[in-house]
Amino acid sequence: MGLLRIHFTADDLARTTVAAGADPLWETVLSRFRLQDRDKAPAFRPWERGLRESPARLSRMASGLRWLTALAPEAPYFPDFLTPAAARDGLEAGLEALRATPRRRFRHELELLARYAPIPGWLGALAERPSAPMSELATALADYHAAAIAPHRDLIEPAVEGDRAWRVGHLVGSGVEGLLGSMKPMMRWRFPVLEVDYSVDRELHLRGRGLTLVPSYFCRRVPVSLADPELPPVLIYPIDAGFRWTPVARVSGSVEALIGATRAAVLQAAGGGATTSELARRAGVSLAAASRHAKVLREAGLIRSVRQGPAVLNLLTPLGSGLLERPGRHLDH
Repeated sequence: MGLLRIHFTADDLARTTVAAGADPLWETVLSRFRLQDRDKAPAFRPWERGLRESPARLSRMASGLRWLTALAPEAPYFPDFLTPAAARDGLEAGLEALRATPRRRFRHELELLARYAPIPGWLGALAERPSAPMSELATALADYHAAAIAPHRDLIEPAVEGDRAWRVGHLVGSGVEGLLGSMKPMMRWRFPVLEVDYSVDRELHLRGRGLTLVPSYFCRRVPVSLADPELPPVLIYPIDAGFRWTPVARVSGSVEALIGATRAAVLQAAGGGATTSELARRAGVSLAAASRHAKVLREAGLIRSVRQGPAVLNLLTPLGSGLLERPGRHLDH
């Protein structure tokens, strides 16, 4: 495990912010790593299983996966041209920027990659063509995204939005220091340096450019940044586990009999923290129903609600957790 030390000035603090949402090209690249994880995190298993059970989607992903396997191997480096800043404005904007990558840059970053991993012969041959094959790469990544990411938008976007609302709440309430403090334990803030758990040891001097923190569903374990320190500074970080969707396990019949099947599902959905819209999505009920059941559960002392900026998180209380863990007990014991 390495350490990334990000050096701030007063100007950098004023220019540090949280991105409006996940970056589609970063998510595309990072999802490729989740496919090869040996220890499958529970949150990603339904996503991966859905892919493997769909031959049509796997077929559409194939070309993009071939490119990503070559360009983003298990190594401490992959080319920055895969994740252009323009992708913050959407996938199409990012792909257009990718297509416009100069051949000289393509070859240079491929040479950097060769220091860490072997370059497949087919990719090396493409690099020798008169024009860089960026259009082919962009098309392959567009197909990969359409098969692997887009079908799970309803799963990914609320999770990312929940984490972002939580971080922005810290930013609004306590400034940038509150925002950076919310990133513990993967980051430790002590002015003027933010220490970040990272894959290698690095130093990054912001020099007044500020830092954009980008929440990611597919980032795991440690944050990741661009390799070139001259590019606009970004830090892609894994969203808090409490916001990631995991299938709501069916609670026992005794809990359902005590508080009702729907209310029991809403109670279970609050595990790890969830906004009211998250409760509705996880429990499979309408937003109005989730709000109504959350109110009853809150008044019963089974959940509590905490405001984090514009978002309100619903969390299990010890009483609520105890009811789920020991369903045979009565509420007053």
